[in-house]
Amino acid sequence: MTVTTTKQTDDAFGRALAAFRAGDPILVHDFDDREGETDIIYPAHSVAAADVARLRNDAGGLVCAAVSDAAAEAMNLPFLGSEIDHPAAADHELAYDDRSSFSLPVNYRETFTGITDDDRALTITKLSEAADAAVDGEYDADDFAADFRTPGHVTLLRGAPGLLDDRRGHTELGLALADEAGIGPAVVVCEMLDDESGAALPTAAAREYAERRGFPFLDGDSIVDSLA
Repeated sequence: MTVTTTKQTDDAFGRALAAFRAGDPILVHDFDDREGETDIIYPAHSVAAADVARLRNDAGGLVCAAVSDAAAEAMNLPFLGSEIDHPAAADHELAYDDRSSFSLPVNYRETFTGITDDDRALTITKLSEAADAAVDGEYDADDFAADFRTPGHVTLLRGAPGLLDDRRGHTELGLALADEAGIGPAVVVCEMLDDESGAALPTAAAREYAERRGFPFLDGDSIVDSLA
């Protein structure tokens, strides 16, 4: 890596951390030999209804809230695949990873249908509060059950215990950045899709989108290198 490239990487990484601390989104492309997708990622505590609208309109993938393994453990949040007693859950092989990060799909109990932008934003911010309290030992599974119901419209993702040392999905990339930024153990991720092809948005197009909006763009390799 040249000196110029190193400086560009450091600048982008610093901008991404600053954006997270300000409650703003970043774009993260994972790895070409993994999903090969770019996600818009928000710190969960800052998500408002307008941000949910951006995710469904500009990204178009599944809006998920990722929490750290420690928070998930304190709230007794399982991996969904291990809880489903149905033949479809057997032999769940993925071409890009060893397992899925999916946990429970939830709604905050004070929402109505749970699917509106306002409802999903409320569920997400309450999940962020719950995750913060859980890692501080002030929130457990009973508290979670009192506040949230499942099934719901915000899919929870459970991060790997060692984050990028264990797994290198968008779940872990986002949570690792949040940890480095010091903003708490919950982020929101949503894949960017291409309206014309229906496939993942090409990386070049995702970079152009980030530049137009003034959002930082990082790739997985640069995140791993910066956190090494």
